[in-house]
Amino acid sequence: MVRVPSGNKILMDYIEKVLEKLKEWTRKLVEALLGPQAEPEPELIPIPVNDRSRR
Repeated sequence: MVRVPSGNKILMDYIEKVLEKLKEWTRKLVEALLGPQAEPEPELIPIPVNDRSRR
């Protein structure tokens, strides 16, 4: 394990937060230009039907 001085730890945390914000802004920009990512359609669940009651 590498020891990181406390000043460097604060700097690394700050850089990590900035990168996360950039990712978020980039994702929002791409969504605004190209539209949201397509989500797969939910799979239909078969529902059993009692046909005997119709006779």
